[in-house]
Amino acid sequence: MRLKGRGCCAPGGGNGGGGGGEEEKQPQQQPPGPAPPPVRSPFAHHLRFSALQKAKIAFMTLTLFPIRLFFAAFMMLLAWPFAFIASMGPADREIEKPLSWWRKFVDVMLKAIMRTMWLAGGFHWINVKGRQALPTEAAILTLAPHSSYFDAIPVTMTMASIVMKAESKDIPVWGTLIKYIRPVFVSRSDQDSRRKTVEEIRRRAQSNGKWPQIMIFPEGTCTNRSCLITFKPGAFIPGVPVQPVILRYPNKLDTITWTWQGPGALKILWLTLCQFHNFVEIEFLPVYIPSEEEKRNPSLYANNVRRIMAQALGVPVTDYTFEDCQLALAEGQLRLPSDTCLLEFAKLVRSLGLKPEKLERELDAYSGNTKRMKDKRVSLKEFAEYLEVPVSNTLENMFALFDEKEGGLIDLREYVIALSVVCRPSKTLQTIQLAFKMYQSETGALTEEDLACILKTAMGVSDLNVSNLFRAIDVDKRGEITYEDFHKFAEMYPNFAEEYLYPDQMETDSCPAPNGFCTDFSPETTEDRRNHLQKKLN
Repeated sequence: MRLKGRGCCAPGGGNGGGGGGEEEKQPQQQPPGPAPPPVRSPFAHHLRFSALQKAKIAFMTLTLFPIRLFFAAFMMLLAWPFAFIASMGPADREIEKPLSWWRKFVDVMLKAIMRTMWLAGGFHWINVKGRQALPTEAAILTLAPHSSYFDAIPVTMTMASIVMKAESKDIPVWGTLIKYIRPVFVSRSDQDSRRKTVEEIRRRAQSNGKWPQIMIFPEGTCTNRSCLITFKPGAFIPGVPVQPVILRYPNKLDTITWTWQGPGALKILWLTLCQFHNFVEIEFLPVYIPSEEEKRNPSLYANNVRRIMAQALGVPVTDYTFEDCQLALAEGQLRLPSDTCLLEFAKLVRSLGLKPEKLERELDAYSGNTKRMKDKRVSLKEFAEYLEVPVSNTLENMFALFDEKEGGLIDLREYVIALSVVCRPSKTLQTIQLAFKMYQSETGALTEEDLACILKTAMGVSDLNVSNLFRAIDVDKRGEITYEDFHKFAEMYPNFAEEYLYPDQMETDSCPAPNGFCTDFSPETTEDRRNHLQKKLN
């Protein structure tokens, strides 16, 4: 894709005001000069091991790993009867205050058992900074970044309630432990589930400490901790004070991160248990009291809390969301690489108020218009007229993504291809067919240069070598191919992209389903962000 633009984790997002926070300054546009390397996606995590590290893992696999796995499983089974007895009775009943002696005993026992379980897993010391607020001071704890199922450590330390999928309570042993902390369950089968969940959070948050504190991961999914993605506003809708809690895993080898592109859950468990020691830091930041404006605007409240947490972590913020994660992982023959610019493009499409589900029906019309224009390039003003939107900073940012030579002109065909991928990411061949219609000559064929442009745009990358792929398709050595040639080749070799386009770039061992702590229960929101662009390698 002949794009230039900011990487996945560029500064931006937070609005000034509210809660006494300092006004956020807009980042300065970078001066001309050597372009920085692409920034990895927050949804990708790749591990590389040296020969010595591989030898250590092999040794630990044969020695310490089975012992740790046994003791961790034993501790969880030991906790089950305590949790089962204590969780009996109506789940919607408030816990008596003060706690009865037997519930205090169960709390102490479960915390001790869970701490022993983490100890068996190599978490010998858990460094806690700051002070956890009382339920009357902050009914909601917002945790970030969310990067692994090991983020359950602060949950087991505090026995705070969490928001979880309703299906989680049916998991043997683990479901019983979950029910003990009286979570807020979200049901996918109930269309009103999100609304009911927000109402339940509000009810508990406004109970003046009668309910346990609620821990919420506002990012809504797991990332690689390289930045903080957009916070869902659900935790901030009640308008009550929250306590931000940040998590760090300062390990030399990151075997903790479990996100969408990278090692799977079992591999992460194996590698982590094979590390002699695993570090984790939990820092409780000061309670954040919302202003009246933030109480009326949960998105503003969420952005300001995110900004404070990002500053404490020393990482940037990004406007990418869980929906962008779904785009990156759509099942198709062209899987998006970790440095794709299509995540940025998708964000800008939403920020302009354009809805992909509606645009999909108009793709053929867009394609027909651009085909009549052939290879004519358009200016920013003409681009705005084409999209029927006013010129704005957001539109300028989108325009800059396609302005390869910074000459103030772009090829609309590239926009249509990128839009097709965003609208239907799993329908690779339909996007390619649409592109062929726009690029093919009167004979219905196109050249290697055209194919390179199409596939770069469809994958959102700045450079792509398609020579091997083109030669494999062009068996008659005509120097041009038709869509029928491409389609026939794709059917014969459905994994052609992995073999010919990015054999060393993609590493997608597994794509985890959102785990219990990643439940998205917040109402959908769209907010127009204005961010300066950083240059990407061309």
